[in-house]
Amino acid sequence: MSAKGKEPAAQKDAAPTNPRGIPYAPFVDKVEDYITSRDDVQATLRSFQEMISKYQFMELNLQRRIAGLKDKMPDIQKTLETVKFLKMRTEESDPIETTFELNDTLYAKASIPPTEEVYLWLGANVMLSYPIDEAKTLLTSRLTAAKQSFTNCEEDLEFLREQITTMEVAIARVYNWDVVQKRKEKTDEEIKGKKGEDGDDQPNG
Repeated sequence: MSAKGKEPAAQKDAAPTNPRGIPYAPFVDKVEDYITSRDDVQATLRSFQEMISKYQFMELNLQRRIAGLKDKMPDIQKTLETVKFLKMRTEESDPIETTFELNDTLYAKASIPPTEEVYLWLGANVMLSYPIDEAKTLLTSRLTAAKQSFTNCEEDLEFLREQITTMEVAIARVYNWDVVQKRKEKTDEEIKGKKGEDGDDQPNG
């Protein structure tokens, strides 16, 4: 008997992954490749269910990341457009009268003269001054990275859903295999019992 199925599928080494390192779910074509007897069924089902839970945890994190990127990308785009607009202004340009947000419900008026530098929020309450050209380069690279990250997250989310479906099919196949084996064992026991009864009914001598 091959030892191939004696380890739960989740523990197999060198599992293939997608480009971001998320492992493929094992495709259960033959249940016998993963379990050798009914004694292995519960451990295998637990292993598969743990894999589904891990995939679902990653799925939830990706959904949150996608939601964050959907909020972040328009802000970067708007800031980049503002920097491009400021770059087009010359020293002879008149100051711009505008308003800026202090908090969610409070705005203040401002007069912005032509400038060669801008201040950018970098997160974690950090703001730095950048020359306009550097600010444009930084924002462009950040927007590109955010778009790529968004694309990767969407691909990974679809990949995870496929793996969850694969694992659900695997669980169903193992469960059905167990049911069939249980019926076979019951049938074998009934046949043995019937043969025993027939033997007892045979006349002596």
